[in-house]
Amino acid sequence: MTGDHRAPALLLFGVFVAITLAITTWVSRNRHGSAEEFYAGGRLFSPMENGFAIAGDYMSAASFLGVTGLIALCGYDGLLYAVGFLVAWLVVLFCVAELVRNCGRFTLADVVAARMRERPVRIAAGTSSVTVSVLYLVAQMVGAGSLVAMLLGDTGTAARAWAVIVVGALMVVYVAFGGMRATTWIQIVKAVLLLGCTIALTVLVLVRFHGDLDALLRTAAERSGYGPAFLAPGLKYGGSWSARLDFISLGLALVLGTAGLPHILSRFYTVPTARAARRSVVWSVGLIGGFYLMTVVLGFGAAAVVGPEAVRGSNAAGNTAVPLLALKLGGGAQSTGGTVLFAVVGAVAFATILAVVAGVTLASSAAVAHDLYASLRRRRAGPRSEVAVARAAAVGIGVVAIALGLLARDLNVAFLVGLAFAVSASANLPVLMYSLFWRGFTTRGAVWAVYGGLVPALGLVLLSSVVSGSPESLFPAVDFQYFPLQNPGIVSIPLGFLAGWIGTVTSAEPADEARHAETEVRSLTGAGAV
Repeated sequence: MTGDHRAPALLLFGVFVAITLAITTWVSRNRHGSAEEFYAGGRLFSPMENGFAIAGDYMSAASFLGVTGLIALCGYDGLLYAVGFLVAWLVVLFCVAELVRNCGRFTLADVVAARMRERPVRIAAGTSSVTVSVLYLVAQMVGAGSLVAMLLGDTGTAARAWAVIVVGALMVVYVAFGGMRATTWIQIVKAVLLLGCTIALTVLVLVRFHGDLDALLRTAAERSGYGPAFLAPGLKYGGSWSARLDFISLGLALVLGTAGLPHILSRFYTVPTARAARRSVVWSVGLIGGFYLMTVVLGFGAAAVVGPEAVRGSNAAGNTAVPLLALKLGGGAQSTGGTVLFAVVGAVAFATILAVVAGVTLASSAAVAHDLYASLRRRRAGPRSEVAVARAAAVGIGVVAIALGLLARDLNVAFLVGLAFAVSASANLPVLMYSLFWRGFTTRGAVWAVYGGLVPALGLVLLSSVVSGSPESLFPAVDFQYFPLQNPGIVSIPLGFLAGWIGTVTSAEPADEARHAETEVRSLTGAGAV
């Protein structure tokens, strides 16, 4: 990448960072330091604002960079990510949004603890929330490293490392000083920018092929080197029985994992009522649906216009397919149009990463302070003490995410997010569903459901080719691969539900049916909701 490309890209980076830091500064001057303000932004956002913020939270680097890269490299099989991410919102809309808003205050653990013994449930749910959030953050860090290194024209380890460190430092600043209100406005700004950029690129791709989708697909197949197989299932997930099971496992994780993501659940508390939470999801479904339809065009457009070989040459995992597509659509490496479009796309992708890491960091720091810290203290923590711990936790989580992001820098970001979704669907979804809908659910069942999904999910990932046993692994020089699948969802999700059931039926403690009835009335009617 030449200096002509770097200068406008870095300028736009600087502009966005300046705007977001200004928002954070403005919010920090006007806050009153309460837990409700820090965790939920005072519950003052409208359904439309929160819908845009949810979309901004969900349309991450995994979607904009990773999904399009997978489609460009793997064709039809890359579509699974786009379909899974979108269909997942139906589960959220019909099963989660309104009920969670009525039952909880700030975190997932609030919903479960409403009818259980608080301490063990909060420790389990808080541990799971932090784990899922850190996995999700790693994906964003990897995306940041790939993107910024490419824009700087230096794909070496040092450039990626500095990119990851800068993103980590900024996300700590956003969360520690701005809380939920600053994070929400950053996500709204980012959602508008990302949708505008995606629409523009989609239009340019369609114009290049005169609106003929058939010509676009045929050209992508020809340039892929796979011919018609590029447009058929099986290129990535159809070679063997393990690949096919991996396909099913990934689909389950994507569709079921969204309903348990801590940073998505926390967004339902930023609106004043359950009805507003449901309307927020309706807004977000429309925005996210349109976005993922456009990523399909961009993925095949990158294959047709740039070519998979050029995409792999820039980044083996395909994370730079969209910036390369923008460069080509603008007129090429030496053109003004290419320079400007490349810079805009790079800046928007960077904005995407910053906004998402801020939201995820806030959710995980809330889990540390509101669930873990408050439960492990012998005396009840005050709101101001909790908020101080949350700000400190944001720093610690940022350090961990930076370290893991440097370690996993060569993996595809969409693939990494798939692992986070698998852990979410295995540990968080079972306890959430049982708590909302099973009258006989007990405290032991809740704890077993969380750990019964969390431990197998993490253990199976450690024993898979993600960590060792292949050239693409985190540790390619060693081999302790015993689990044949890359995504553990097909095994760990049923184990989470099974562990919750076994824990409940073997529990000596009877279920508190009175508290369940109270929770049921509150979840369905909103009576008594905070």
